[in-house]
Amino acid sequence: MRYLSTRGHPDRRRFCEILLEGLAPDGGLYLPEHYPQVDAATLAKWRGLPYHALAFEILSLYIDDIPAEDLARLCAITYTAEVFESDEIVPLRELEDGMYLEALSNGPTLAFKDMAMQLLGNLFEYELSRRGQELNILGATSGDTGSAAEYAMRGKKGVRVFMTSPDGRMSPFQQAQMFSLQDANIHNLAITGVFDDCQDIVKAVSNDLAFKRKYRIGTVNSINWARLLAQVVYYFAGYFQATGAQDGGKPPRKVAFSVPSGNFGNVCAGHVARMMGLPIETLVVATNENDVLDEFFRTGVYRVRSAADTHETSSPSMDISKASNFERFVFDLLDRDASRTRALFEDELGRTGRFDLSGDPAFERASSRFGFASSRSSHADRLATIRDTDQRFACLIDTHTADGLKAAREHRSPGVPMIVLETALPIKFAETIVEALGHEPDRPARFVGIEALPKRVVQLPADVEAVKAYVAQHCDR
Repeated sequence: MRYLSTRGHPDRRRFCEILLEGLAPDGGLYLPEHYPQVDAATLAKWRGLPYHALAFEILSLYIDDIPAEDLARLCAITYTAEVFESDEIVPLRELEDGMYLEALSNGPTLAFKDMAMQLLGNLFEYELSRRGQELNILGATSGDTGSAAEYAMRGKKGVRVFMTSPDGRMSPFQQAQMFSLQDANIHNLAITGVFDDCQDIVKAVSNDLAFKRKYRIGTVNSINWARLLAQVVYYFAGYFQATGAQDGGKPPRKVAFSVPSGNFGNVCAGHVARMMGLPIETLVVATNENDVLDEFFRTGVYRVRSAADTHETSSPSMDISKASNFERFVFDLLDRDASRTRALFEDELGRTGRFDLSGDPAFERASSRFGFASSRSSHADRLATIRDTDQRFACLIDTHTADGLKAAREHRSPGVPMIVLETALPIKFAETIVEALGHEPDRPARFVGIEALPKRVVQLPADVEAVKAYVAQHCDR
């Protein structure tokens, strides 16, 4: 399997090369040259596999430069009941007839990002050891990516983490999870600005090829294909649990997924699963008040907001107005036309901050061919959904999952199971839970008093050179 850039760079890379690289040299994102196809017989064979074995089967379709026995071992040591507190790893709960909640937040940092990040940490350590190299990870987080990456990479040989986050924009619990870590290989950089500023800095550094090569810069954001690939697995796992045993003589039953999404990484993994042949009828993109993605799927216009126009909401991990992974989907939407993709994301966005596909036949395929729908949620919607779910089902959900559940109810089809991807445990957003229900959510014992722990964080301006200087200084030590 070889990987290509969405912007047409002529080189084709193997998995372990792009694992450590992040963005392609031309600023594009990597995708496989083709999506391996999974038929009904393969689905039947995979049904009932433990999660780690399912992960191996899916990943091995994309990874041919890690020996099979090593890849199987990495999956097995990653996806354990000890780490994810469940034998199923991603257990499914039926809230009401045909409406399911897939639990993705049982990992070390209580967020779905652990599902991929724990594997990524093991892949990094494996490949760096094999090469005798080091890697300096530069990332951006709006809340959960940072803590998931840092907990996955802490103590890993040959790895340093430099994680940027928008100063003061995460919940107190999210900040405490990250900033309380005292490991020498973890560096937290609080950037004056919004998440999009952090993301722009990471992309700018990745596009500085000389700096990137000198300091061996990699990324754990979902622009890294390896992370997105790991997320594909839980779509298959959710599908198998929701559909149960099936008559082998009938076509596989279809399902739908509702996915809270700001950066388009989580739902892009669902797009990949669907392209592989997983029977997904609809992929619902659930946004908050920062509705760039909802606007596109409704109108065909992709319009990036400025930092001043990016709302600070009660589902802060989706306070994003530049969806990095969206380029991967648009590349497929345009029949993998790299020149058109480059023109849209490099020329049009750079010049006007927007592009318009509303009159393009390709836009019609977003729904008909690729199964996408979308919805927007407000703070009031969030509170109402949290209250309703608690009262009717004795189930406490976080604010982002509430956005997903609201969207799911708006796009249900009779007879098609709808699976809502849980994104985090409610304790990460306690203030809004108190507003909705009048009491704090349960807190795992290991996180009691975390907000009072000493903080290890450096504040920096939203300036690429300032971040590069910090990274260079701490890499040279």
